Amino acid sequence: MAPTVDVVVGTVGRAHGLRGEVTIRLSSDFPEERFAPGAVLRAGTINGERLEVRASRWQGDLLVVTFHGYTDRSRAETLRGTELWAQVEVGESDPGDFHDAALVGLEVRSGGLLRGRIASIVHNPGQDLLVVRSEAGEHLVPFVTELVPVVDLATGVVEVVDLPGLFEPAPSQEGR
Repeated sequence: MAPTVDVVVGTVGRAHGLRGEVTIRLSSDFPEERFAPGAVLRAGTINGERLEVRASRWQGDLLVVTFHGYTDRSRAETLRGTELWAQVEVGESDPGDFHDAALVGLEVRSGGLLRGRIASIVHNPGQDLLVVRSEAGEHLVPFVTELVPVVDLATGVVEVVDLPGLFEPAPSQEGR
């Protein structure tokens, strides 16, 4: 069995109707799986209350969900703003796609040298950026195959092409 990580898959929005339904602001690429009837999510924190999905449906582009034990609007409204966490398998969902949680903390190597560790991922419309933290500061590395040809989750190492200037400190702003 593959190792798992905890990830946020959505945040509860406002109550919808009178029968305990809530809207969900999605953070998952797999809403039909994460919010299927019977799916169990955790509320707020990794050790938060377990919420079992009773029903879910799409209303236009809005996901509407009902959880067991939340049968009226007043009770459902108490969930508003709650992050919903799920346990997912670490690794690739599709070739080249990784959960942020699987990448954060991995060593970054380039030219045979340890350059730092991945601190976070910035999701931009054009491409994702790895935020690599080192003793010299933070460096942004475009997360594209041409620059990051190897992501080895088993060894905890990401290989980055040895590109001059990529891991050098930013030039001083003095004298400008």
